[in-house]
Amino acid sequence: MTKQAKVALVTGAARGIGKAVAQAMLADGYQVVLAGRTAETLEALAAQATAAGQTALAVQCDVSDAASVDALFGKIRERFGRLDVLFNNAGINAPGVSIDELSVEQWKAVVDTNLTGAFLCARGAFALMKSQDPRGGRIINNGSISAHAPRPNSVAYTATKHAITGLTKSLSLDGRPWDIACGQIDIGNAGTDMANRMARGVPQANGEIRPEPLMDVAHVASSVLHMANLPLETNVQFMTVMATKMPFVGRG
Repeated sequence: MTKQAKVALVTGAARGIGKAVAQAMLADGYQVVLAGRTAETLEALAAQATAAGQTALAVQCDVSDAASVDALFGKIRERFGRLDVLFNNAGINAPGVSIDELSVEQWKAVVDTNLTGAFLCARGAFALMKSQDPRGGRIINNGSISAHAPRPNSVAYTATKHAITGLTKSLSLDGRPWDIACGQIDIGNAGTDMANRMARGVPQANGEIRPEPLMDVAHVASSVLHMANLPLETNVQFMTVMATKMPFVGRG
């Protein structure tokens, strides 16, 4: 199979990091399945790709819903017959409040999307990658800097991102017999609509509100593409890509 024929699935592809990664993979010759909740945005991205001579399939999907994910993988199997790369990117956050003010429903929404959604997509990818010919593939999980250190009042998001690290390690181990590689990219302060508020000031560990530097999201996309393009006998297990001067390394 040539590089141009490879098939990639990007979840949360409608905007931000997912959109940037999907566009980078399309430009590199991948056939890309664009999954997300906003059908109109996904279809517009797919139309742009088609106009550029690229191959994209837009699929509306709620990764927190098992039936929706099963339908997604059914469409991938029907259209392409295989999957070479899954970028497990879809995620949401909860309001930045103390744990005693966070509702059970808000907690479950974050867990269902960030953790169960990643599990369901990895589950679908494993089933397809094990059975396809040639077999194998690669799963790249979006862990976030929050997989290492929390921000204030981020218990739901931080818990799910720490859990993604355990998911990554388990998938990496369990994928060995099937030539399925799994790695994780931990991203800090990429310049997306979601993160732009950081430049205006966000809470710090010492209670202050301070602006933080951002990096161009294109650097995230090129990092994911590097991981994706490695041969299956090589794996980036963990990568951290971040704005150089963000307050992560050192005492908070």
